[in-house]
Amino acid sequence: MTRISRAVRGLVTALAALLAMTAATAPAHARTGPGAPEDFVALRSVDATILQEMRYFTRHNFVGERVDGYRQPLCLLTRPAAEALHRAQTRLLRRGYTLKVYDCYRPQRAVDHFVRWARDLDDQTMKAEFYPDVDKSRLFADGYIAEKSGHSRGSTVDLTIVRLPAEPTRPYRPGEPLVPCFAAQGERFPDNSVDMGTGFDCFDPLSHTLDPRVQGEQRANRLLLKDTLEDLGFVNLAEEWWHYTYRPEPYPDTYFDFPVSSGSLAGGR
Repeated sequence: MTRISRAVRGLVTALAALLAMTAATAPAHARTGPGAPEDFVALRSVDATILQEMRYFTRHNFVGERVDGYRQPLCLLTRPAAEALHRAQTRLLRRGYTLKVYDCYRPQRAVDHFVRWARDLDDQTMKAEFYPDVDKSRLFADGYIAEKSGHSRGSTVDLTIVRLPAEPTRPYRPGEPLVPCFAAQGERFPDNSVDMGTGFDCFDPLSHTLDPRVQGEQRANRLLLKDTLEDLGFVNLAEEWWHYTYRPEPYPDTYFDFPVSSGSLAGGR
């Protein structure tokens, strides 16, 4: 074997070892493919009666603009989570209520958008409504923003309850005066939800599901949502009355990044 041949063989061996090491250490939870797995569905294909107000497709959210990755105002979920929501909806309809979802599957690129926004301390556009009492520099430390979200695993949903017959929620007008999300229901941005004590995505301790300051009808409404969902396999995030994850999750360690679009689903379902 010539010196050049030995050198080439050594280089090939080194490259093979490097590739093997890279594969072994690559994060198993990252998936950036263009489409969803077969068991992701559009919620409306499982239950068309659940209302959908997909806030991150609009400008009415704490960022103040449509969030990256939301190409259509759709709720996408793993099938087990969607079917569990259908069972919850069946129970609530009998009592004169309907579920309404604000957010479902959330691509990693949307979470990245939140992170970029949180680091831009000069952007305070939506502070007066969504985080009036929180210094933006504290959003990471206080746990309001993180670099990963359970929503990206496909079995987490943000939702509320609406009394039937449901009145429409008026559209948000960019630039309109903002009111704190913890103001009285008649003062904060109108939402056809029952009174939960705060609006959705309110960065404030009052959003904690069992905050002792939330009593009466507001507490009863939170418990109606909590008891209904937890009886069907959902687990609440204690810091957010609207946030629930179906367990067991089909993808507990995978964070997806396909866009929110019917085109992301197999067969466009």
